[in-house]
Amino acid sequence: MQRRSFLLSSSALLAAQDRVRMGVIGAGGRGRFMTGEFKEIGALMNAVCDVYEPNLKAGLAAASTGARGYSDYRQLLENKDIDAVLVATPDHWHAQMVIDAVEAGKDVYVEKPMCHTIEEGYRMVEAVRRTKRVVTVGTQRRSSPLFQEAATFVTPERLGEVRLVTSWWLNHQRALSERKIEGKLDWKQWLGPAPARPVDDKVLFNWYYFWDFSGGLLIGQAAHMLDAIQWFMRAGAPVAVTCAGGHVNLAGAEIPDTASVTLEYANNFIATFTLGYKAMRYHFHSDQLAQYHGSRARFDAGREHYELYEENPKEMDLKPVVSVNKPGSFGPATRDHIRNFLDCIRTRRDPTAPVEEGLKTAIALIMTIESLRKGRRIRWNAALRQMES
Repeated sequence: MQRRSFLLSSSALLAAQDRVRMGVIGAGGRGRFMTGEFKEIGALMNAVCDVYEPNLKAGLAAASTGARGYSDYRQLLENKDIDAVLVATPDHWHAQMVIDAVEAGKDVYVEKPMCHTIEEGYRMVEAVRRTKRVVTVGTQRRSSPLFQEAATFVTPERLGEVRLVTSWWLNHQRALSERKIEGKLDWKQWLGPAPARPVDDKVLFNWYYFWDFSGGLLIGQAAHMLDAIQWFMRAGAPVAVTCAGGHVNLAGAEIPDTASVTLEYANNFIATFTLGYKAMRYHFHSDQLAQYHGSRARFDAGREHYELYEENPKEMDLKPVVSVNKPGSFGPATRDHIRNFLDCIRTRRDPTAPVEEGLKTAIALIMTIESLRKGRRIRWNAALRQMES
């Protein structure tokens, strides 16, 4: 009995030692949600950092028992008992935090988009590869079994030549939050690399809708759709991007809720993405779609379904020759993505969403912003690593 108890306790100790010890940087709604997902997979959420005290307290409540709190992420990175960090801050902080984390010897799960400028994206890739850290971008479709299956259909053998990919994401966005600051806040640190401005409740709680910190739903949703399109089409960054946006219909926001972008690619296809967030509300299952228009067949990929339609000009209403519908499958994709990240920490292999893929998508997104704000077509000069108009 004593030997059995010893073996059981030894196994438990080894299991505990094998668990990745995580820190969370940015304990807002997304950070706390992801904390729960990481814990569910088995990670130890042992540290939490946020510059806004109410978020920090809420983050500690969501983390593992005994987690340490920090108001400065650099102090968290000095903790030798932390193996990896989750970066779930506003977009404008992603790059510097990832670079500082890998320099400190940490692996990183960073929410999308990977970066806020192209220059910092290249710095991220260089730092990650030089330090040999595992860094994954939070584009969870890349770890979803449904999307991995779907990717196998987008080939010349199945579809013929694909010269056009169309995609959209439709839903309805209501008013900005009217929350007020109710606790200690390090506003200067929250602004970080962004231009200085006075403390502003609306900006703090709605940063997603202000150019200095993000690209709004246009970028947040396009990050998922364009990343999947480039993955399925085996494409690099676009060679040119044109974006048109409607009026800003969300009172107090800076970024349109309705826009359409056309992206041109070197391997001879055009992709479009349309955001319509003043449309009616759609069910989670049916709010987005990408269509790959081949010369022999069309492939449709939704959030939780895909269909293959073969050419048949005699039929008025085409019927899919392949139809896969898996309601409820998208939620688990986040945990699949976390599992992939944690597995790669142990094996030191590249994750399903490595920084090079994150950079290609970020280039497309940042060119979209540039085109929308300047009102003209933007070209990509890969040799000089810069945008041109």
